[in-house]
Amino acid sequence: MKKKKELKLFLPLIFLFFLSCTLKKQTPEFKNGDIIFQISKSNQSKAIQIATNSKYSHVGIIFKKNGKYYVYEAIRRVTYTPLSEWIKRGENGEYVVKRLKNAKQILTPQTLRKMKKEGKKFFGKPYDLYFEWSDDKLYCSELVWKIYKRSAGVEIGELRKLKDFNLSNKYVRKKLTERFGAKIPLNEPVISPADLFNSPKLITVYKRD
Repeated sequence: MKKKKELKLFLPLIFLFFLSCTLKKQTPEFKNGDIIFQISKSNQSKAIQIATNSKYSHVGIIFKKNGKYYVYEAIRRVTYTPLSEWIKRGENGEYVVKRLKNAKQILTPQTLRKMKKEGKKFFGKPYDLYFEWSDDKLYCSELVWKIYKRSAGVEIGELRKLKDFNLSNKYVRKKLTERFGAKIPLNEPVISPADLFNSPKLITVYKRD
């Protein structure tokens, strides 16, 4: 009887121990500079997915500020968005976090400071609906690419021209015509979320789907 009572007392403790271990495994450990992808609910998301042959249509960089995670992104304007809000804004709360394969060597504290400093130059700038390669306005993957290139010297994904994407789809053509009319800038340099996502320089560290 005594052993049974002792066992009953220990069972809840054992359960809590295994529960805490499970939660630890499920809780992602993000790092400054991680790149996070999601399916945007914007009206251009479907066109981006089709044109780039990608599930994901929006991207940003994770930074930790005052003990909390934020996503630095180009949306209506370039801004920091609390990670929890950013995740809720995406389709079905799905997202993928990727990291440089050699992040330990490249993303030193000094480089991360450079990234934040470089990113600060873009803070508040409007979203670029026309995907122009300039610093006056920026779209999401352009922001990420430029911060990494200019701060860490790393090109994540290769720049392409707009004409290199799948523009033959009727829905994509309709969206392009709505935005550009007859003068679609086919030779404009472009970097897409898919180009970043498929870069061999990145590894997946967390996925929620």
